[in-house]
Order: sequence, then C-alpha cells, then structure tokens
Amino acid sequence: MNFNLSGTFNVFKLLVKPSLCLPHASVRAFDEIPSPLSKAFDSRVDSQGNKADIRAVVLDKDDCFAYPDTNEIYPTYLNRFRQLQKEYPGPRLLIVSNTAGATTYDRDGHQASKLEKATGASVLAHRVKKPGCGDEIMAHFRAHPELGVSHPSQIAVIGDRLLTDIMLANLMGSWGLWISPGIKPMEEKSIFSRLEIPLASFLILTLGYRAPDPRSPFE
Repeated sequence: MNFNLSGTFNVFKLLVKPSLCLPHASVRAFDEIPSPLSKAFDSRVDSQGNKADIRAVVLDKDDCFAYPDTNEIYPTYLNRFRQLQKEYPGPRLLIVSNTAGATTYDRDGHQASKLEKATGASVLAHRVKKPGCGDEIMAHFRAHPELGVSHPSQIAVIGDRLLTDIMLANLMGSWGLWISPGIKPMEEKSIFSRLEIPLASFLILTLGYRAPDPRSPFE
C-alpha cells in the first residue's frame, strides 16, 4: 500500500487556505506545455510584479508524461519531453514521483533507477511524499549552484494532481502548471482525481479564489 502521510496531513491546510491547491496555469496534456515554459504564466506576476523566471522544472510522472504505473514516456509526448530536456538540461529537470524515488515505497531505489534509464532525467530520492517534500527538492538544486536556482520562485512544478503536485508548488512558493485531464481516461481515474476538476471550478468560478503569488527571492 502506497500511503501518503504527507498528503493526509497537508490537506487540512486547505481548510484555512483553499487556494493552496490551485494552479497558476493549466493545459490539457503534456504536449500542450508551451515553449518557452514561462509563457504558461504570462498572465501572472510574482508579489514584486515580476513575471516568471523559470530556471528549473519539477516534473510528476504518472498521468503527466507517462501512463500510470509505467516508466516509458507516452509516445505522443516524447517530442515535447525531449524538447523540455533541452530547455532544462541535466539537473534542471527533476522528476519527483510519489512512487519511483519515494523511499517509503521505492525502498531500494529500483523503480527510480528504471525511470532514470527510461527517460534520461534525474529522479529525486525523497523521504517525504508530495506535497511535503519541498525541502528535499530545494536541497537538490542547492547541491548544483551552477544552475542559479536559489529560490523556489525560480521553479515550475508540473503535474496532474491538485492535492499533491500543485499544492507542493504553492507550499514551496513556486509556479504550478496543472495537466488536466492527462492521459488516463476519466472513468478509470480514482475518485479523488475525478473530484479535483469540479473542486478547482468551484473554488475559482464560484468562490473567486486564485493561486497564491509565488514568493519573490527578495522578500
């Protein structure tokens, strides 16, 4: 069983701040991610009035660029994935999954190794699952000072789940790009996944919430 204690704990923060689960931008599929990536956030600025300066990308796996429970890049998305690797080469592109690389689930790192081999991208080994692994993500980028990634507002998190990927982005103070509905047919998704689309619509259209501004490195 792949229990997510971090997800269970952090979901209660939505009672105080529902906007934590809202994306700064969204696309319907991975191959619709704009190039350059920063164009996705052109309608938003940070708390200092600056547009997105994306220097690194955190990428979810399941139902994002790969069909759930597989490691291969979904064929339709292969070109965009390789392009994204060119735009964010080496350690600038980091896969963060709650399966492969999550040490409470992938205890021997075997799944992470298979995913790295299949994609050619780095996979984060992390103790805390999304959305609570922001510190471990920042530790990865700080270990590579040559990247110039000194603050979470210089990172975009891309994923298909509001309560893990997008909430991670907002808890970190990063930019969140939501892929919805993703690859898996809606009728085959979990009840939690299916509820996220009406949840976002209700919060945005009915209650008027919007994603928090990424924190400026100068704050």
